[in-house]
Amino acid sequence: KNYLKEKKIDDSVSLEVGLFTEKQQTGHVYDRFRHRIMFPIKDARGRTVGFGGRTLSDEKPKYLNSPETPVFHKNKCLYGLYHAEKNSKENYFILVEGYLDVLSLVQFGIHSAIATLGTATSEEHLQMLFKLRSEIIFCFDGDAAGHQAAWRALIKVLPLLQEGRIIKFIFLPEGDDPDSYIRKHGTEQFQLNIKQATSLTDYLLKHIF
Repeated sequence: KNYLKEKKIDDSVSLEVGLFTEKQQTGHVYDRFRHRIMFPIKDARGRTVGFGGRTLSDEKPKYLNSPETPVFHKNKCLYGLYHAEKNSKENYFILVEGYLDVLSLVQFGIHSAIATLGTATSEEHLQMLFKLRSEIIFCFDGDAAGHQAAWRALIKVLPLLQEGRIIKFIFLPEGDDPDSYIRKHGTEQFQLNIKQATSLTDYLLKHIF
């Protein structure tokens, strides 16, 4: 807050873009992301349009994103998309759940990872991805919540399927997320999981049976 004041940026602007928040009872304006490690969120053109903040203490919520603003719309943004588009030579994106999952995968050489920003995968997200790549691989935890999320994703993607578009699923062992899994098992094993990913048809039939 002090830094932005030094830059002569008015509080009203910082409130509008979600860097500050205001207590309704008192009107006191304060830093929304205090005591958090910051993750810049970029749009498809590489411009920073919002932030994610992870708490450094036990404060809740653990992760906090910028609110909806004139430049930041969660349903139209995907964390890591700009990096993946610039650095991945693959014809697919791997859709994971959180920014730390994306960062860990990139650290281990998997540059096609992206994540939603605390929301379910939307039709806008999928349409955006299919314009850039022909294949989307959803990567979920292997627990019940992961399977529920996979089913919701499948329902969302079915109306968008057409010739040439491919959907696959990776289910990690229960208790693992992409971050913990790749740190335990390494890049080669994760790439094997990508090659052996379950097709949409197989997952759909398995679920129904």
